[in-house]
Amino acid sequence: MLIVFNPKSGHGESTLPEFVQRLQEAGAQVTERELQPETAMTEYLSDLKSHDYLVGAGGDGTVSSLAYAARYQNVPLLAYPAGTANLIAQNLDLPRDPSDLARIVEDGHSVRVDLGEVEVQGEKNGFAMLAGAGADAAMIRDSEDLKERFGAMAYVMSAMKQLNPKKTTFHLDIDGQKRTFEGIGVMVANFGMANYRLPITSDISPSDGRFTVVLLKAGNILRLVPNLIDSVRAKLNLGDPLFSGNLETLEARTVTVDADDPFPLQYDGELHVETTPFTARILPGAIRFLTPARKADLDT
Repeated sequence: MLIVFNPKSGHGESTLPEFVQRLQEAGAQVTERELQPETAMTEYLSDLKSHDYLVGAGGDGTVSSLAYAARYQNVPLLAYPAGTANLIAQNLDLPRDPSDLARIVEDGHSVRVDLGEVEVQGEKNGFAMLAGAGADAAMIRDSEDLKERFGAMAYVMSAMKQLNPKKTTFHLDIDGQKRTFEGIGVMVANFGMANYRLPITSDISPSDGRFTVVLLKAGNILRLVPNLIDSVRAKLNLGDPLFSGNLETLEARTVTVDADDPFPLQYDGELHVETTPFTARILPGAIRFLTPARKADLDT
């Protein structure tokens, strides 16, 4: 087993040693590699195919970067939740207890899912959850200074600062079709659940070979709450939507996003200095994630 870990994730407090001890007691041979600044993720995986399992211990950015570097190598990956929000682990319905996580590795059940590839100014990176420009990226930006003190609550606090976010005209190219709309942001989603596994919107699947492109038309963040209610109702089969108009969803395999006013870009919770335009492409079935869930459980 190969474990690649980010020592800075989760304020440096990790249950990883207990997880490793549990696996070694069960007879696993474990190799640990600590992420270092300015070292490409692919360098940690030069001998990946000589391992049975890969573990990425860190936040969502660490896990998605590792998944992208390991794409199409057919080695199951555990998204070990060692960051602040750990949305990828939540989407995969992973526990936080290290002994429970070790049992998931021992069981060996995995689900093959898609990844996203985002290109900005000729540079390509990967994401597992979603990429976005606009209000969601501004929320990530404003949370950075709060995460060390408030943990996951930093995202809630920064969301409240986005009650009246900047609005602009977005220009999309969706599988060759042009589209323009006025709004506060665009999200290109692969996985579809936010904190506590609440669905961002319905009909998002990480294994259908397509993104769900979410157009945020609302004038402020609070107006998106009714859409969250609709998503939960759909997840629980409680009937038709009660609200509409604040967002629109489209499907795409490739999407380019531009805006009249440049917006910051985030993917999988990591804010980047690049701004729009960006292009996102789906990578069908690129990675196998270890999870106790069935494939259908990962859809919203």
